[in-house]
Amino acid sequence: MRVRLSTLSTPASRTVAAGFLLTLGFATVAMAQLGERAIPGVYAITNARVMPVSGPPLERGTIVIRDGLIVAVGAAVAAPADARIIDGTGLTVYPGLIDGLSSLGVPAPRQQGGGGGGGGGGAFLALQAGQQPAAPPASAPNSLHPVGLQPELRTIDLLRFEGDALDAARGAGITATLTAPRDGIFMGQSALINLSGATVQDMLVRSPVALHVGFTPLRSGGYPNSLMGVFSSLRQMLLDAQRYRDIQAAYARSPRGLRRPDNDASLAALQPVLTKELPVIMLVNSRREIERALDLANEFGLRAYIAGGEEAWTIADRLKRENVPVIATLNFPRRAANTSDDADPEPMRVLQSRVDIPRNPGKLANAGVRVALSSGGMSGMADFVTNLRKAVDDGMPRDAALRALTLTPAELYGVADRLGSIETGKIANLTIVRGDLFSTGGRITQVFIDGRPMTVRPPAAADANAASPASGTWTVTATLGGADRAITLSLQQEGERLRGTMQGALGSGDISNASIGANGDLRFTVPVLIEGTTEEATFTGTLTGNSMRGSVQITGHPNGTFVGTRPSAGGQGGRPGGQRPPTGIDNRENR
Repeated sequence: MRVRLSTLSTPASRTVAAGFLLTLGFATVAMAQLGERAIPGVYAITNARVMPVSGPPLERGTIVIRDGLIVAVGAAVAAPADARIIDGTGLTVYPGLIDGLSSLGVPAPRQQGGGGGGGGGGAFLALQAGQQPAAPPASAPNSLHPVGLQPELRTIDLLRFEGDALDAARGAGITATLTAPRDGIFMGQSALINLSGATVQDMLVRSPVALHVGFTPLRSGGYPNSLMGVFSSLRQMLLDAQRYRDIQAAYARSPRGLRRPDNDASLAALQPVLTKELPVIMLVNSRREIERALDLANEFGLRAYIAGGEEAWTIADRLKRENVPVIATLNFPRRAANTSDDADPEPMRVLQSRVDIPRNPGKLANAGVRVALSSGGMSGMADFVTNLRKAVDDGMPRDAALRALTLTPAELYGVADRLGSIETGKIANLTIVRGDLFSTGGRITQVFIDGRPMTVRPPAAADANAASPASGTWTVTATLGGADRAITLSLQQEGERLRGTMQGALGSGDISNASIGANGDLRFTVPVLIEGTTEEATFTGTLTGNSMRGSVQITGHPNGTFVGTRPSAGGQGGRPGGQRPPTGIDNRENR
């Protein structure tokens, strides 16, 4: 049908015709979107080794997929006449892998000029290859609380996918991920998404899933700017949320004669947390941080999960006793690239962490702690499967590792009725491997997401030679109380993770709550020895090239300053002339 507006003389006629064309246009768009969402046909994967997770393996099984769902699975299942047959000889079919925690699709925050009003320091930073362009710090509309303290922020409102943003994760066999905001203290609420769909709403499996809490002080320069302030802020907002609950309940019971109470979206968002309806995922790594997080959860009766948890194995007995799951990271530390012969030896703590962290998932699983696995912000998804195999080699049973990437995260995130195992009625998310996922020769060949088959490309490995802004050994002078203290910082930046140690005139210790912004804004906390007492110091500053400078805050002491350099001779961390600071440890045999 063709409508010619030029032949319609009256304004009313032209209005009707224009409305018709607009309706026709909407219908065309709707049909196009429906076509994109249409699930192709029926599939039968035959003669494959099937790993249901919820039951024993099938050495020669058949899986039938129809309309995006698994409709049959078994050794004696016949392929329907209308099915497209996939010969699974030599293939192993697993439930689609679930990345237990990422920030996939969440734009990286951009620090505002002058350091004011920026987003909070965070667990996941904007350094992953192939990410969306940087964006201003996320903020919930009409919030009464500053950026970084807005639990009502929803990941589903932030997601943006462009180009091949999902290819790397799918190439690692991942079909779904829990994605969460990158920054903040009360970071916001996560969403579980499938890694395929025409729109974000097509991808959405569940939202919200959990409230995420980080323990890194805000980089914006405002309060809270210390770890003590972070815990104080968390505790105060939870106390305020309890009072808000009581006031709202009293008004609902008998509003007559009472002033209508103020509405606060942030405190309202904490109500499902106080009732344990919504779990709280706490991003912490050191034993000290984990214990503090657990103490806070116990104080307010929260349903806590630990994420990252690099030293969680050291308190596995408590985690088991309190039934606290761990979303363990597969982002394992690696030796810095381009280290020359005259580079400083790595501290023993760094060497030890490189050994301990890959063993963490296995030790937790063997202690009876519920474990899910996550990419943890790794810079190259090729490391995902490599590090999964390393975790198995370092003591995690294969069945526990598979469950940690499938049924356990599905259970923790409330979607085990639709994901996590190969069972009839569940969403047809599958990861197909030629050979075995946990063997070196195993190769991921295809994934199914929502019943759609997708050929995958192996994810590119992270560029080991790419320079990291913070990595290396830094010679730092901290001025406190008018006295200069010489210290050495050994930092390692891997994708979105910053690790490191400090040693020297202020004692020795591991840095924690570390973050580095897109503009080189650096922040970390570390225990220091002051007047015979161990205190917590917060270093806040800016890193530019091979120099850093900023301020040092220690509760109960005057603020100080620090300046540092990273000698460029001999590569990152090298010292001119091959000189080495005295460390008392020769680690050359451990390199």
